[in-house]
Amino acid sequence: MRIIVGLGNPGREYAGTRHNIGFMVVDELARRHGPVVWKKRFRSEIGDVVFGSEKLILVKPQTFMNLSGAAVREAVNWYHLPLDETIIIMDDLDIPFAALRMRGIGSAGGHNGLASIIEHLGGNEIPRLKIGIGRGRSSASAHVLSRFSPEQERALPELIGRATDAVELWTREGLVSAMNVANQKRDEPAATPPPKPAVYSPGEPRT
Repeated sequence: MRIIVGLGNPGREYAGTRHNIGFMVVDELARRHGPVVWKKRFRSEIGDVVFGSEKLILVKPQTFMNLSGAAVREAVNWYHLPLDETIIIMDDLDIPFAALRMRGIGSAGGHNGLASIIEHLGGNEIPRLKIGIGRGRSSASAHVLSRFSPEQERALPELIGRATDAVELWTREGLVSAMNVANQKRDEPAATPPPKPAVYSPGEPRT
């Protein structure tokens, strides 16, 4: 069993905003492996799906972002799972849009939702998948609560798909394998081997 937590804010006014990208990934997991019957438990929307041999508990805290830790603690305590079998899916201002970063430990890095989770769980050794939303021209609080640009909206399905793939890989093969894939820089071309030296036959003209 694994717990998959997507961070966001409840309510229609926040649906589709940058801060809610964690909810979007959890919804994509539900779409891929559902149907899901969502229930109100642990101050969250809770559902579950089966992926391979694993049961995935899908959690969307309804406490608003800054109080996410209270909801996550209730779910983790109920299922009696160690922290390394729970993953947090979240937005990140300091990562360029569409980039992914997976980590197994670390500080909150200024993210209030993750800070609340670390505080309530009493440790920072919890896997997290950060999804880059970049920084806008407005304040940080205004940017995370705003909607994606039209260009970003067009790229969003592919980004949500890659983030969901990364969570599935973490579930199936573990943190290191998932980090190796998710943390690759997509703008770097794949390494190619150097060309082999030409071999000439005696008397053959060289060009």
